Amino acid sequence: MTHSEFLPSKYTRIAEEGKVTYKAPSNIALVKYWGKKENQIPANPSISFTLDACSTTTSLTYSRLKEKRIGFSFELLFEGKPKQDFKPKIESFFKRIDTYLPFLREYHLTIETSNSFPHSSGIASSASSMAALALGLMHVEKELDPTITHEFFLRKASFLARLGSGSACRSIEGDLIQWGSHKDIPGSSDLFAIKYPFTVHDVFHKYHDTILLVDKGQKQVSSTVGHDLMHGHPFAERRFIQAHDHISKLIDVFATGNLKEFIQIVESEALTLHAMMMTSMPYYILMKPNTLSIIQKIWEFRDTSNTHLCFTLDAGANVHILYPEDEKEKVFQFIKDELVAYCENGQYICDRIGFGAKRLIPS
Repeated sequence: MTHSEFLPSKYTRIAEEGKVTYKAPSNIALVKYWGKKENQIPANPSISFTLDACSTTTSLTYSRLKEKRIGFSFELLFEGKPKQDFKPKIESFFKRIDTYLPFLREYHLTIETSNSFPHSSGIASSASSMAALALGLMHVEKELDPTITHEFFLRKASFLARLGSGSACRSIEGDLIQWGSHKDIPGSSDLFAIKYPFTVHDVFHKYHDTILLVDKGQKQVSSTVGHDLMHGHPFAERRFIQAHDHISKLIDVFATGNLKEFIQIVESEALTLHAMMMTSMPYYILMKPNTLSIIQKIWEFRDTSNTHLCFTLDAGANVHILYPEDEKEKVFQFIKDELVAYCENGQYICDRIGFGAKRLIPS
């Protein structure tokens, strides 16, 4: 598909007002997306687990204006209170998607949003929040054009979410999601994410993710800046090739349930992500001493316990510990006994693999 296929035909209905609520999950990349081109196009493909507990719930109330505006009419409430510092990002998002949702200037929108995880907990909320908002906007468009199919609804929601936050396109569906063109993944696209199209062993459908909150402070370098630093990075092209290679190798790993190779790829991806940060210009480090201590403890425990836990990292200091369902009791005991001490204020989040966003219907 091309961008033009997401341009709407003439709307056949008028919706005066309404309200819709979506709950969208965050996600954790196994193969990392790092570096992007114009219009939120990824420099390399990525694969992620959709999460379950870490989510954003967004209600969108819409009412038709008497006349079309030059700008956008909206208000934003975060956890029940006006959040003025979020508005510029929403304004920028609306400008990016205006061509694809021309009704935006014809409605006043009230966006009420909240996260299931603590604010400033170190969990990126941009993926879940932009996914939930994109789904709400697609609900309005379907009101105006009832011929939109369910498949196209989800695909365009992913397309729109990407324009708000790249990784948000992976938070529409679950449980294993691929984004970015790849020669071995049929249907893959830089424009939207797709459900992983191949056989996946049962062990990967019930994975757990315990997130250790090592540092809840604001990062000294934002992900947006980090992505930009991949332009001209001396190792960028080799990194992009590596991501493609890892996705190819994961086809057999997912099919056979090869946890040993899964661990090698996932941990390599996490460390490569941070290696790109440490070798950019200017260079920077987002891991903290406790991040490294946790990684070392994980390696030691895995060697002695015959378990298959592994770690991955986002662009920050926190550690995601991934492990299969049948090892959860043993691994979680280890986390409580050995790793929680390295968390800021002993805080961590227990999550598991989820199956995508949901519309919430009032009872």
